[in-house]
Amino acid sequence: MRRERAHPGAQLSLFDQREGLRQQALLTGTPFSGGGSAQFLEVRHRAHATVEDRVRTGKTTGFDRCPSRGFQVNAAWLELSLTAIDLLARMRVLLLDDELADAEPRKLRYRILHVAARLTRGSRRRRLRVSATRPGRPEPTTVFRRLAALPRPAG
Repeated sequence: MRRERAHPGAQLSLFDQREGLRQQALLTGTPFSGGGSAQFLEVRHRAHATVEDRVRTGKTTGFDRCPSRGFQVNAAWLELSLTAIDLLARMRVLLLDDELADAEPRKLRYRILHVAARLTRGSRRRRLRVSATRPGRPEPTTVFRRLAALPRPAG
């Protein structure tokens, strides 16, 4: 058990509101002698929370919805979902910064991926034309510029 100050905006339970401290309990089947100290177990537990975030991201990308009763169709769907999860993760690392680097797939979908734009070519250059009245206009163009600036893979 441990007590910690809640971060600003956190929802406290009925029992935590009196002192303003949040109670956390960590239960594990790892033997104390073999698993190390309580701090080690807590760090391992918090690292697992990132795994659960990736599972939640996968579910919002279609990982949990099988469209057919046939195995082959569902196998193809799973491959496409895993590819989408991988592309989103790489896009966050290579092309995004600030709040969008930590954004959920739904926010990325509406701010970057589902943008009505026109890709034009001329004078040996490609341009992304985004409507001037669109809110958050510079985000897709910034991402496209960063993508174009990446070095091409060898081979």
